[in-house]
Amino acid sequence: MSKTKQTKKTTAKKSTGKKASKKTTTKKTSKARSRTTTSAKKAVTDSALDKYMTKRFELMRAQKRLPPSVMDELETKVRVLDITKKEFDTICDDVLDSYERSLVEPGEAVGTVAAQSIGEPGTQMTLRTFHYAGVAELSVTQGLPRLIEIVDARNNPSTPTMKIHLADDIADDRNEARRIARDIEMVLVESVASNVSIDLLRQAIDIRLDPELMEDKGLTAEIVSNAIQEKIKGKGEVEADENTIFVYPANDTLAELQRLSEKIREVRVKGISDVTHVVIRKESEGYVLYTEGSNLQDGLEVEGINPHKIYTNNLREIYQVLGIEATRNAIIKESMNVLNEQGMDVDVRHIILVADMMTADGTIRQIGRHGISGSKNSALARAAFEVTIKHLLGAGIAGTKDPLKGITENVILGQLIPLGTGSIDLLMNPQVMPSKRKTKRS
Repeated sequence: MSKTKQTKKTTAKKSTGKKASKKTTTKKTSKARSRTTTSAKKAVTDSALDKYMTKRFELMRAQKRLPPSVMDELETKVRVLDITKKEFDTICDDVLDSYERSLVEPGEAVGTVAAQSIGEPGTQMTLRTFHYAGVAELSVTQGLPRLIEIVDARNNPSTPTMKIHLADDIADDRNEARRIARDIEMVLVESVASNVSIDLLRQAIDIRLDPELMEDKGLTAEIVSNAIQEKIKGKGEVEADENTIFVYPANDTLAELQRLSEKIREVRVKGISDVTHVVIRKESEGYVLYTEGSNLQDGLEVEGINPHKIYTNNLREIYQVLGIEATRNAIIKESMNVLNEQGMDVDVRHIILVADMMTADGTIRQIGRHGISGSKNSALARAAFEVTIKHLLGAGIAGTKDPLKGITENVILGQLIPLGTGSIDLLMNPQVMPSKRKTKRS
């Protein structure tokens, strides 16, 4: 092959290579342009969808078809989703539909449904007392007895308890937790004394202190003697030795000695009244104190605890210290805890209705003849619940009129009850004649 032909072929290959590289470059450029265009289109679409979402949410808020909390949750969750305009509209429509279907119809018997929903699982509850939160030393009433305590609004629950969190800076310090537990736990004279007797020779009360118990509780004989002196005040004199305390009463008769001896045994030396035992437990957020006995008022004043994380199961204490709204929340929480502990699936709205009824007038009332049922306007409704004769006699003597507005009294009289269709009255005006429609002749 001649040199001229080879040169031509080489030149042709080079030109072909250049054309191919030009084509490749052109393809890359066109791809990049298309990507840029696509991303630009997507950005425009996103901004348009964003504006549409904002407009729709504003309209929904103006219409007030959903509660503000549900609206906030819907907006937060939808904003992060990668969805189209059609999908967004579907989600909003479904949420509105679900919410409106879950609303109670006017005239529905919500009280009866709530009573059935709580009462039916209540028949399957156990009557045992369970150990509390995995702490073997403490036990708390659970199941049906606890539910009865809650709805009866008992002044003194059978097993009052408190859960106390420590301040954040000492939450993981066991020594601090032990110190605070010692400050909280109530110590009486008899719990640190090995013997409390009457010395007839000295005409005094002889108190022998246990050195080991005194050391464990962080006490001295002087602290104990001061507590006794403060309690008896001018009724006697107190002398303290290393591990012995003598109390000389002002009146040295035997009866006075015995009476004062009993009083001294019950003198509180240290700690919060009514808190008989404290258990320290390590949890994820640090050390937590569980108490046997409850005193929320004094518990809040203890140094080193977190006052925002202290809880008691005594509803009356919550009402006296924190008010009626806190009590309402506690009734809901305690009731749901009891039901969940037993594996009962009861909707919280039934419990909320009960809590609202118990706290509606600003005080905590039981569901019974001394509370809600006993304060109904209708004498027949009160008589249908408990102590029938007493209510009927009282109403008869007083000449009480019954408005017959409730369900029970209308059932007794065999009348239509004001529920469902019975809660609506239809009125007809006989003076208005029905309009005659003109029919077209075929």
